[in-house]
Amino acid sequence: MAKTVLMKGNEALAEAAIQAGCRHYFGYPITPQTEIGAYLAKRMPEVGGVFLQAESEIAAIHMVYGASCAGKRAMTSSSSPGISLKSEGLSYLAGSDLPAFVVNVQRAGPGLGGIQPAQADYFQATRGGGHGDFRNIVLAPASVQEMASLTLRGFDLADRYNMTAMILTDGTIGQMMEQVTLESAEPTAFEKPWALTGTRCEREKHVITSLYLAPDELEQKNLSRFARYARVQRAETMVETYGMEDAEICLVAYGIAARVSKNAVAAARASGIRAGLIRPITLWPFPAEALANAAEHVRQFLSVELSMGQMIQDIELAIRCRRPVSLVSRVGGMIPTPEQVLLAIERVARGEAI
Repeated sequence: MAKTVLMKGNEALAEAAIQAGCRHYFGYPITPQTEIGAYLAKRMPEVGGVFLQAESEIAAIHMVYGASCAGKRAMTSSSSPGISLKSEGLSYLAGSDLPAFVVNVQRAGPGLGGIQPAQADYFQATRGGGHGDFRNIVLAPASVQEMASLTLRGFDLADRYNMTAMILTDGTIGQMMEQVTLESAEPTAFEKPWALTGTRCEREKHVITSLYLAPDELEQKNLSRFARYARVQRAETMVETYGMEDAEICLVAYGIAARVSKNAVAAARASGIRAGLIRPITLWPFPAEALANAAEHVRQFLSVELSMGQMIQDIELAIRCRRPVSLVSRVGGMIPTPEQVLLAIERVARGEAI
């Protein structure tokens, strides 16, 4: 039975993790994601789950590794510097082909930076987030409702493809309050014949490892892994378009920047400028096909970000640099306003450089 409540984004995500069947949370407090741990500290005991505040972010991600080895749905959450500390564990999870669910509520950086929202962890998330050849599924919610719905989807994707699914959001979406409808349903069950559940002297032992000393064996592991990633790209790419049917100017944005951009597009349309928006919901796999199709009729792309232009590379790759791409951004914890984005649209419409 569904219920509609007013919740913070971080809390909606945490409750959705419970609904998804997660019963193991390991984390460490850091602003602006601390509400996730605080919420689960109360809720996990109520549902027979485990909440453990680890001694460090490094410990937390390796606890997720251990629980996942046993076939359990497990998660951790942090904010930018904490995700950097988890990068080794992310690589071990990928190298062992284990499902996991990780949340990054981004704050400004580099270094300790500030506690205000940012989107400057885009490269880190979409390029793997650790050493070696691997990918994570990266989901980018733009509302409190999507904080919940993409969490449910993320756990399923992680189990379906035996890889890490990451929610990449920002401090604004994590901290803001909106109505959210929480679904009450049985979580999807996935067979995990590889799990370390004890042999009971009834089967051969299972071994989970990321260490392969024979080069040809490791090569085959990597090739097989990337064949699976290709299936993810074909089947799981998610994107929203707004006003793109006749758009001449295309904005590309995710998270809170997409909400700002949609307002700017509506204002531009009201003044007769044919603007549109492409919002990647999956940052990896990136919706390259939607961008390539747009490049057939769009004359200019604007990347609206809370970073110094990290997503521009993926836009240019998707459109094969057939159209110019300009940046509209604020950084350091600042957020672009609809007026700032609209001004950029109007300048492009007049043929001016940004």
